[in-house]
Amino acid sequence: MNKTKIKIENLYKIFGRNSKSSIELVQNGMSKDELLEKKGHVLGLNDINMSIEESSVHVVMGLSGSGKSTLIRHINRLIDPTDGIVEVDGQDITKLDAIGLNDFRKNKTGMVFQRFGLLPHLNILDNVTFGLDIKKIDKSISHPKAMDWLKQVGLDGYERRYPQELSGGMQQRVGLARALTNDPEILLMDEAFSALDPLIKKDMQDILMALQKKLKKTIVFITHDLDEALKLGDKIAILKDGFMDQEGTAIDILLDPKTDYVRRFVEDVNRSRVLKTKNIMESHDKIPQELLNGQKMALEDDVVIEKFIDKVITEKPSLIEVQKNGNAVGYITSERLSFILQK
Repeated sequence: MNKTKIKIENLYKIFGRNSKSSIELVQNGMSKDELLEKKGHVLGLNDINMSIEESSVHVVMGLSGSGKSTLIRHINRLIDPTDGIVEVDGQDITKLDAIGLNDFRKNKTGMVFQRFGLLPHLNILDNVTFGLDIKKIDKSISHPKAMDWLKQVGLDGYERRYPQELSGGMQQRVGLARALTNDPEILLMDEAFSALDPLIKKDMQDILMALQKKLKKTIVFITHDLDEALKLGDKIAILKDGFMDQEGTAIDILLDPKTDYVRRFVEDVNRSRVLKTKNIMESHDKIPQELLNGQKMALEDDVVIEKFIDKVITEKPSLIEVQKNGNAVGYITSERLSFILQK
């Protein structure tokens, strides 16, 4: 298990003048609508507790007004909490002074926005090096670094173009390259792919997953799209009206929804397209002895069910061995697969 990178404890955000006066009312059960009616305050977050592991992709999702974007903005203190703690590597960032906060933002976090946030008067190369320019990194260092990231996101040759000459998907790749060029430990992605067409959105998701395999950043990803959350997230937190409605792995959310709100989210999901071998495998240490002598099939841990289900039906293996980088990490039986798809 990886160590905790970000820890959020008893986090409240209430918007409005003298908002601290409303904390006790909310803690005693006053609803969001009642708070607005009686005090003129808007409840953004209500007692959020969350631990985000290092090198994981932690997705926060919910409908408009659920508090997800408010939450992510607390992690780099674009928003100050009304009450509560936000720790990064054990340091409470709500206590940082202006100099410490500026240093934290420059060196620890990078952000990718829904609307790209590119500077129209700068070419693509200068947009990508913008964070390093602020740090006064020499161009002999920043330019090769930026060029490498542009190549990795598929924009080699576009460095002298301007944002308005690129499509939306290409502009979002620039935004991703810009964040990664700064080499942050934490990548904050606020509805980063929401404005893209479905096919371009899928390409960006695939690019992000491929990069994450190599980089192992701590990523907090905001979305309102459950399919996207299930595809990307090692863990998923679902917010509703500022509350944490449920948090868990993809398999937790799909097979054991705790509330009607979550149940409505998952009822039409095609599980075979979003669940991967690592989501449904059982521990390799617990393989029944009788299965070891039968026919085996080996699959990597990030293969979605849809990609191998036909082969399982045809070959009928007694055991599917799940591997990571060639090493066995788990197993799946046909019975387990059938249960997951039919539950």
